[in-house]
Amino acid sequence: MIPRYQKIVFVVLLVVSIVMAVVLVRLRQRAHERLLKGEDLTPTVAPAVAPEVQAMLMVANDTDDTMVAEAQSLPLPYDTEARARAVLEKLLEMYAGAGATHPVPGVPRAVLQVFLLPVPQEAKSRAGASAGGQLAVVDLAGAFADGHPSGILTETLTVESICGTLHANLPQVSEVRFLVDGKTRATLAGHADLTRTYLTGGDVASEGSAVPETAATP
Repeated sequence: MIPRYQKIVFVVLLVVSIVMAVVLVRLRQRAHERLLKGEDLTPTVAPAVAPEVQAMLMVANDTDDTMVAEAQSLPLPYDTEARARAVLEKLLEMYAGAGATHPVPGVPRAVLQVFLLPVPQEAKSRAGASAGGQLAVVDLAGAFADGHPSGILTETLTVESICGTLHANLPQVSEVRFLVDGKTRATLAGHADLTRTYLTGGDVASEGSAVPETAATP
């Protein structure tokens, strides 16, 4: 026969076990309810994708030392400076591709930044530029400049195609200056002068127009 005190202990343990089970279940339900309340049940919104727009690339051709306008549908950002950089990146990617008419080794992020600044008033007066023109400062990666084929014609075509592509997509750009890794560099690969200001209306340099200090830092 089971002693009476053992029966009491057994009943107490059973009751405690039942109570603990009920409490645990209730706590689990409350935790689940709090999780549901804290969860954002609104549909997930897909990240905004830049719309594709038509861009015009001035593609150099080494066969006859000319440039050909080529339309491309590209997903371009709304920001003007970012759009200019994206268009130039596409141009240089084409030069790095197989069968390029103007082969130039490609590097990741060949165009570090494009700065768009008002053309200095004195430069407008000397060059006869129209009011509202912009100076584009193109900051090229050092790896791109170091790997560019050396030669007056090939370097000039690269520079002129960059200037032409900028003007074709941003008509307000009337002058272009070049930096390499945020600094002034004498030439692209030994020949094309990068210390001058290029006018997008022709292969003419605007003398005495310095790159503003604010443009030298990406």
